Amino acid sequence: MIRVLIADDEAMIRAGVRAVLCTDPGIEVVAEAADGHEAVESVLRHRPDVAVLDIRMPRLGGIAAAAEIRAAAPETGVLMLTTFGEDDYILRALGGGAVGFLIKSGEPEELIAGVRAVADGAAYLSPQVAARVVAHLAASGAGDLASRRSAARERVDALTAREREVLSHLGAGLSNAQIARRLHVVEGTVKAHVSAVLAGLGVENRAAAAVVAHEAGVVAPSARPAARG
Repeated sequence: MIRVLIADDEAMIRAGVRAVLCTDPGIEVVAEAADGHEAVESVLRHRPDVAVLDIRMPRLGGIAAAAEIRAAAPETGVLMLTTFGEDDYILRALGGGAVGFLIKSGEPEELIAGVRAVADGAAYLSPQVAARVVAHLAASGAGDLASRRSAARERVDALTAREREVLSHLGAGLSNAQIARRLHVVEGTVKAHVSAVLAGLGVENRAAAAVVAHEAGVVAPSARPAARG
């Protein structure tokens, strides 16, 4: 059973997140919090597997709360909730090592997938978040999008064929166990490949590697969401 904490200052958002998560019999919501301080205290009290945090909360924001949680309860994975207008917050959290991001207006199945991925030790970027990060980097003076994509492809091309395959699944938010099943190898082999991918790309965590995968256009096609009309 995956034990989850929900932290958001809006009661209706907390209720909606709870309602979605409760549709999965393998997930249990063990606590809720209305601000960052309450979130940290609840994590220390309940020791959930995953903390779902709103980025903007009173008293202590989600990014600061995530940092405190990582320091005091590193076994709890943090999944951030964001909106389309908070690109700067996404980048700050990504730089600080957050392991997952979801758009509040995303599909319900993305929330469940994100919680399961983070609980399994994987990074999870919803496709919308990854696209926003790539676009924001281009618009913020970090180089035009075409240049960033070209640079990302060069970095990816330096990886071995197997490492590129692993990266494509990282970009889709798959855990080591899921990647192992896809590639028909043992999980320990995937862990070694992931370490090599991070070193080869020069990034510190799986979420940052996922951004590179999206920039380079190498996300596993089978994991891409179907287009909606």
